[in-house]
Amino acid sequence: MAALLLSTTVNKVDKKGRVSVPASFRTLLTAQGFNGVVVFRSISHPALEGWGIEQMEGLAKGIEAFNPFSEKRDDFAFSILADAAQLPFDPEGRILLPEKFLAHAKISENAAFVGRGKSFQIWDPGTFDALQDEARARAREGKEELKLPMGGGS
Repeated sequence: MAALLLSTTVNKVDKKGRVSVPASFRTLLTAQGFNGVVVFRSISHPALEGWGIEQMEGLAKGIEAFNPFSEKRDDFAFSILADAAQLPFDPEGRILLPEKFLAHAKISENAAFVGRGKSFQIWDPGTFDALQDEARARAREGKEELKLPMGGGS
């Protein structure tokens, strides 16, 4: 069974834009062969997407599956691949978030690392708290639609 990126952890962002990635996330990410993480601006939320190198390679393959001359392929390549940054962990387990990433997610003093299974997001904690409350209300209304495999595994 593959390990998952779970939970929400809030860490301080220093004046240079460095933030410590949760230790449990670092362990899973470095096991993929890159001592860091790939980060890009979310196309769905005022947040940052954090992906391991293996998941990023899969996403790139999905984008490359489009017609090489299609506008849709260009849109995804420009919005995700061209925007992505490979951010190595420093000796303290921190990454340096580019200013345009911090501005996109409106992150200043603290950053919330939000586990999403195979990936994670980085949010301004207050913005995420509000979204999580809304998402929890929608999930409560649609909980019968969630399908679980027999035995709870894959």
